[in-house]
Amino acid sequence: MSYWIAVVDDEALSLTNARILLGEEGMRVSCLRSGPDLLKFIEKNSPDLIILDILMPEMNGFEAFRALRNYEDQAGRPHVPVIFLTGEHDSAVEQEGLRLGASDFIHKPFDKEIILRRVQNAITNTRTIETLTEEAMIDKMTGLLNKSRGTERISKLCLRKTGALMIMDLDNFKPVNDLFGHDMGDRVLESFADIIRKNTRETDTVARIGGDEFLAFYEDLTDQSAVVSLTLRLNTQLAEEAARLMGEDHGIPLGLSVGVVMVPEYGRDYESLFTLADRALYTAKKNGKHGYHLYSRLSDAEAMDAEDPEKKLDRILKIVEERTDTGGALLLSSDSFSLVYRFIMRFYKRYGGTAALLLFTLTPEEKTDNLRILEEYAQFRSVLEQTLRMSDIFMQNGENSFFILLTERTRAEAEGARSRILSSWEETEHRVEMKIGHAFRYIDHNGEKSV
Repeated sequence: MSYWIAVVDDEALSLTNARILLGEEGMRVSCLRSGPDLLKFIEKNSPDLIILDILMPEMNGFEAFRALRNYEDQAGRPHVPVIFLTGEHDSAVEQEGLRLGASDFIHKPFDKEIILRRVQNAITNTRTIETLTEEAMIDKMTGLLNKSRGTERISKLCLRKTGALMIMDLDNFKPVNDLFGHDMGDRVLESFADIIRKNTRETDTVARIGGDEFLAFYEDLTDQSAVVSLTLRLNTQLAEEAARLMGEDHGIPLGLSVGVVMVPEYGRDYESLFTLADRALYTAKKNGKHGYHLYSRLSDAEAMDAEDPEKKLDRILKIVEERTDTGGALLLSSDSFSLVYRFIMRFYKRYGGTAALLLFTLTPEEKTDNLRILEEYAQFRSVLEQTLRMSDIFMQNGENSFFILLTERTRAEAEGARSRILSSWEETEHRVEMKIGHAFRYIDHNGEKSV
């Protein structure tokens, strides 16, 4: 039995006997002379069991037990099982010890068979309970705390610790399930959980609270630069894992948005803090995703805007207006393209309209310098911008794939646009020979699709 036992007794003879009896069975034994010694010892050590004498000067066993449990609760550490040691046969004393939560009693002088059996039973029972408790509090897929246990633990940390409460949400996770299947979605979640574990300390707490949503408390994290660094690391490592799992050209802008609120700067009530972190997460999503937003009260300028709708409208227009528009089709990020596409399709379904969808893929016919290949992709983007109309939009899906939405076109006009793109591309000078493939779909005002 390779257990680590801490024996606490002010009598040197009792400590010697315990060391001999337990040591003969291959156990590691640490001998301590008082309750205060035990509390200092437990700060840096985690024995499997403590044998604690009741009658000691300065701090008796019951007082030491209460102080031990208080320390473990404050530190968020599991309870080490305790067997009380006594030279008296007093049922009232034993009842008090069991009421406090002791695992068992051992009477002096030691009986080897009894002490070994009770040590074995106490450790086995404690580990069984810990296993059952862990199963009830762990999210089976990710191995992180589940919502119930995570909320309970983090709400307690908010009451007494300084740090950052964060809500983390994966950006664009749904397309992973839709395009690669739910098994791949599960693998991405499991990989992200591993990433979080690599970027947390023992003092931090992380839980999965929804499908792709996570809750975290990072203790003593009070510097915004640390939030920036953490968000960047998580996004970078997630992108690397996504490429490993789904391939470099998976085309899904998977990332992480984080809403952050500092504790206790904005209070200690968990429900209120969660609301503020959730509000910050919404802002992070609204501002482009793949980043963070640290909650703060309205600045003076924002407060002024809130009181003057005209000024606020002017500020918003400056942000959303395309002041450097040079004509031609509009190249959008995949997130922006998805939003515009969904809006146009809903508009057409309600009021009528026609559109065409084009997909072009460029594949180098032979391996060559990667920089030259990238230059060819950029040249194809330029062809699209110059050939298509201002009312058309397109996005680059991966390095070599381009997805285009042609609005308000007849079938003949859409096919003409496709031909012009191919002709314009053939007329350009190519430093790398490319094999170009394409797909075409036409959508009428009823939303019906045809190839």
